[in-house]
Parts: sequence; structure tokens; C-alpha cells
Amino acid sequence: MSLTTEKSGDTLVVSAAGQINSANAAAIETELLGWVEKGEHLCVLDLSQLDYISSAGLRVVLMLAKRLKQNAGRLILCSLQPQVREVFDISGFLSILTVVDSRSVALQQIQA
Repeated sequence: MSLTTEKSGDTLVVSAAGQINSANAAAIETELLGWVEKGEHLCVLDLSQLDYISSAGLRVVLMLAKRLKQNAGRLILCSLQPQVREVFDISGFLSILTVVDSRSVALQQIQA
């Protein structure tokens, strides 16, 4: 599992590659929430390289969304692989999170 970050204007773009599971979810949550604590309030989570997400990983995404919302921020997910999108769909997360097809659309929406 790896996370890479880059800035696009005021937006933090986090790209996740590999798997988010119970073995690494706590470390990923600490890293993501650390960015919010440092003042990031607009975040695009690019999941184009994410192969698998467990329920522990879903919790991490939900915690990030809640923390950003508490800080008047926003989270948009983009580029979900079909198997990852299915997990978000089955869990009901597609109805409570903003999910778009591409990074460019996510960046347009978050900065609007």
C-alpha cells in the first residue's frame, strides 16, 4: 500500500495504490487525518491504483470525509476500479460520498 500526495491549487490530491485492509488501515487513517490537522480542507482521493478495500478501509474513507466536513472542507473520490466501486456500492457509501469518474472532473467539482 502506498499513498502519494500532490497539490493542485488549494486541493490536496491523494493517490492510493495497492490495498487498504485491516493490516494497514490505522496507519493510512493517521496519515490522511494528519493532512487535515495541518489545514487541508479540500481533498481528492484518487483510487485508480487501488485494487482492494476492506471494511476497515471504508471506515478510513468515512472518517476522512467526516473530519473534512467538520473543518468546512470537502472530499471527492475519483477513478474507482470496478471491484472497489462495487464495495462502495454494496456498503451504501456511493449514496453518501461524492464519487466521480476522473481526477479532472473531481478537481473541477471541488474547486467550484
